Amino acid sequence: MKYIKYSLAGILFGVVMTKSEAVSWFRIQEMFRFESFHMYGIIGTAVILGAAMTFLMKKRKMKTLDGAQVRFKAKENSVKRYLIGGTIFGLGWAMTGACPGPMFTLVGHGVWSILIVILSAILGTYVYGRTRGSLPH
Repeated sequence: MKYIKYSLAGILFGVVMTKSEAVSWFRIQEMFRFESFHMYGIIGTAVILGAAMTFLMKKRKMKTLDGAQVRFKAKENSVKRYLIGGTIFGLGWAMTGACPGPMFTLVGHGVWSILIVILSAILGTYVYGRTRGSLPH
């Protein structure tokens, strides 16, 4: 039953990504060329909504769907790691025209070439996991 909830949430996410045009390569290109505010508005809305929801979850001590207490771990503030990680993420986004969420939505739209990007992302995650101990964090 819980997988149905997750599937419905994923379908809703895909509909929102499609209707907001966040899966559009053209919109992403506009953003990276600073020609349109459209994608910045979507990202800004997501950041504000995420911050508000995190605040509410902490304040109300909310639980997961399984009934476990939601816990937030404090992260070490390191500008260097965020700059490097953000640059790598941004370059991948600019080269592929898709960030991780919309990649799966594009598969649903029948854009089969995005499977190469998804497989590359999985490979990159695997390589990071194998080399994490020797990387500067």
